[in-house]
Amino acid sequence: MNDYASQMLEKIRNKNLKVGIIGLGYVGLPLALAYVDKGFKVLGFDVDPTKIKMLKEGKCYIKHLDSRRSEATLATGGLEGTVDFTRLGEPDALIIAVPTPLTPQREPDMSYVVNTTEAIAKCLRKGQIVVLESTTYPGTTDELMKDILEKRTNLKSGQDFFLAFSPEREDPGNAKYQTTTIPKVVGGVDPISGDLAQSLYDQVITKTVRVSSARAAEASKLTENIFRAVNIALVNELKVVYDKMGINVWEVLDAAATKPFGFMRFNPGPGWGGHCIPLDPFYLAWKAREFGVSPKFIELAGEVNVAMPHYVVTKLQHALNEAKKSVKGSKLLVMGVAYKKDVDDMRESPSMEVMHLLEELGAQFDYHDPHVPTMPPTRHSPKREGLKSVALTADAVAKYDAVVVVTDHTNVDYALVGKAAQLIVDSRGIYQQAQYSQIAGLKEKLIMA
Repeated sequence: MNDYASQMLEKIRNKNLKVGIIGLGYVGLPLALAYVDKGFKVLGFDVDPTKIKMLKEGKCYIKHLDSRRSEATLATGGLEGTVDFTRLGEPDALIIAVPTPLTPQREPDMSYVVNTTEAIAKCLRKGQIVVLESTTYPGTTDELMKDILEKRTNLKSGQDFFLAFSPEREDPGNAKYQTTTIPKVVGGVDPISGDLAQSLYDQVITKTVRVSSARAAEASKLTENIFRAVNIALVNELKVVYDKMGINVWEVLDAAATKPFGFMRFNPGPGWGGHCIPLDPFYLAWKAREFGVSPKFIELAGEVNVAMPHYVVTKLQHALNEAKKSVKGSKLLVMGVAYKKDVDDMRESPSMEVMHLLEELGAQFDYHDPHVPTMPPTRHSPKREGLKSVALTADAVAKYDAVVVVTDHTNVDYALVGKAAQLIVDSRGIYQQAQYSQIAGLKEKLIMA
């Protein structure tokens, strides 16, 4: 271990280094707060001046976090936010948590990682450690990032600066597992970088899991989410098959789940959502083709899940036809726009595709989501910006030709909707719960999608 590495290790252990977090969203902000809680000074970088303004005012803008606890942490002054990326040379450690979306052609869009790495290269100094957390394909850290940093600076990775990957494992809305209690996988481009990154995370994470390389760490993240993606696709396909057979998939899953071994339950839905699961299969499939491998199983799972919003809308079309109505001109209520229950996170939400399809078919629609009172700007639907969540009243619900349940938030009066709605298309199995079985007339107006 050279002098730069020894000095960095000493700074980490003495907590007298400054941590830089690049990207203060659902991943970066909780991590920044965790370091502040442990006594570290943190400099947070983000391109959104609104976030920086709120942090300076001591306000937490991520709703699923404990706002009182978060704002108490912000009040200590341990976290400074900035939009000035020329300050990237100030922190001793830089942790990158920027988006890694897909292009319209469903290929990795590495522009955020590349632009961030380029910005770091302009300020990189000897002794700094850089850790990427963004979900990506194996080779991003030790090929793409290392190449940019070394060529732009003439510094040597593993000697002059240190480079590692540690995948984020955030699960927004999960009260049991949070940033500091979820085991953290860490892999360095070289052993010394891995040692330093592991030590850095050991300061705030309950358990770190060291792997042999950055590539192994990148692959572990993809594997976790592809496992979920494949199983979600499987149960969604079973839903379609069993529906054709007149079999209730929810009853089947309830029965199968009684087996105490050899079965792990996944529930069907309107598609997949969030930043990771809808992207990871395509990231690995793209990289695999570089090695002459076509991962058919993974790609098929992607195709099945991408098709699910279309399935939901098709079920709605058929239900309206039975009621002698057309989708065009119908007034609909979309229940839930977040990608999962009890959060305000709309990244890759299947609701966005459902709404897009309804727009193409000429439907009029409102939405209700207690976690998203006003529709924020999104990359794929700028014209919906500013739409407001409508209040749920019996009179209001009764005026819609159909209600489409896309996200199953907990604090929603589904009994009121069940009683008042003319037609319900339920993609989440809400109305399969026993508590709604006594609603008069529900069975006749309920369509499972």
